[in-house]
Amino acid sequence: MSLTRSDLESRRLQQTIVKSGTGIILSEAQLQESFSQTMKQHQPNSDVWLFAYGSLIWNPIFKFAEQRVGKIYGWHRSFCLWVPQGRGTPENRGLVLGLDSGGSCRGIAYRIAAADVSSELPLLWRREMVVGSYIPHWVKVFDGMQQFPAITFVINRQHRAYAGKISPQTMINSIATASGELGSCADYLMQTVNGLMKVGIKDQQLFWLSKQVLILQNQLGLNISSDY
Repeated sequence: MSLTRSDLESRRLQQTIVKSGTGIILSEAQLQESFSQTMKQHQPNSDVWLFAYGSLIWNPIFKFAEQRVGKIYGWHRSFCLWVPQGRGTPENRGLVLGLDSGGSCRGIAYRIAAADVSSELPLLWRREMVVGSYIPHWVKVFDGMQQFPAITFVINRQHRAYAGKISPQTMINSIATASGELGSCADYLMQTVNGLMKVGIKDQQLFWLSKQVLILQNQLGLNISSDY
């Protein structure tokens, strides 16, 4: 299954984490404070751009008025966050994407209309900031013709779930075998690769990683979707 808007509106995601005992969630007051601090850098009653690099590409959930392919500098897409639920278990943690420092990243920028900011962005905070493993950060997005500010969520290197530098084999093993209530890490990877390719982005590292994961799954006799 995939994360749904209902999961965020009902706080089902937070409740699942609390019941699993796998993480400490941020309170609604903490989420609101983070949101308010981030929005201090934004002009009130105006549209907000959001830069997506992972699951927000293929499962955005929130309402948006426009999307563009764009690039940011100073950050790169990386499987750098361990997850003991959702896409993994405490016994076999999964890995999901974050933006780590250095390099550059191509992704999708979504424009959220001013009238929808107050309803859509708080839901996004419940999704991305649920355990504090990310930090909301303003970046400059270049779309080939112009640049504009956007919010994105970079990895919190101080969080206990930050994976740091791990070997390619460890990464491949985790993504190939880990699975949780939201599905498998392999599906998360393949959906991201496919979502990027649909808008003309071929992330060479993710493409290579997806091939290695499929090879290992084949060796282990794990179920592989024919869609990939």
